[in-house]
Amino acid sequence: MSIFTRLAAAAVTLSLAGCSASATRWEQPQGAPSSAPASAAAPSGVALPVHKAYGIPDFPPAPVAVPISLPAGDKVPYLSRIPTTQKVAFLTIDDGYVKLPEAHKLIAEAGVPVTLFLTTDAIRDDPDYFRPLIDAGAVVEAHTITHTELRGKSYAFQRKEICGSADKLAGWYKRRPVLFRPPFGTKDDTTLRAAHDCGMRAAFMWKETVDKGKVRYQEEHKIKPGDIILMHFRPAFKADFLAALKAIHRAGLTPALLEDYLTAPGGASSR
Repeated sequence: MSIFTRLAAAAVTLSLAGCSASATRWEQPQGAPSSAPASAAAPSGVALPVHKAYGIPDFPPAPVAVPISLPAGDKVPYLSRIPTTQKVAFLTIDDGYVKLPEAHKLIAEAGVPVTLFLTTDAIRDDPDYFRPLIDAGAVVEAHTITHTELRGKSYAFQRKEICGSADKLAGWYKRRPVLFRPPFGTKDDTTLRAAHDCGMRAAFMWKETVDKGKVRYQEEHKIKPGDIILMHFRPAFKADFLAALKAIHRAGLTPALLEDYLTAPGGASSR
């Protein structure tokens, strides 16, 4: 076993402590693998346009975003889908335990926007790893310090996890996060109040998850406009990333940036 394989195996143990979702159906990734020719057929029998290097689908440009207005109050809203009729979906990537070099290449080659909800304890060994992703258009948001479940914890504990992670990410990347995902997607009213008090504008669940190259759906066997898709930095990053993009493509949607669709009270952008 190579040292890389041993490291990846060790890292996945940590990574699999990441978010889980309730869902009922699985989808095998469709379309050509990266080694197959670009002319491989989609399930409908129509050729699926792909980038030859990795098998990445070609997408039209994302439409000009029509952002939603977030409500005022002492708690942030908790969203799993952006209420929009625009033909877009939002790819989010969590944690940061596994840092594979191909992630940079894939995201740069795809040219699609992604939101990274990073756990500071997961990335503190190499925060520079994520800078090329930011240069490629990714936006970093908050996902706590330790990736502990927040629900049921005290306000002080939850505030420390949320504010502390946002402060650390701001120091590394010169932009303080304004969006938040609670670990495992679990929260309570205290979570949403602490997130508000830490300067967050919204907190997020998801509608689809991707793991080991498979897409899991909570509802219909299709990504819908406005859906938020969850994947992680895991050893199967390439298979997961391609599976997510192909599922978005088959739904007739285009990846868009989550931050562009959120307007804070008073009209400020979330970017």
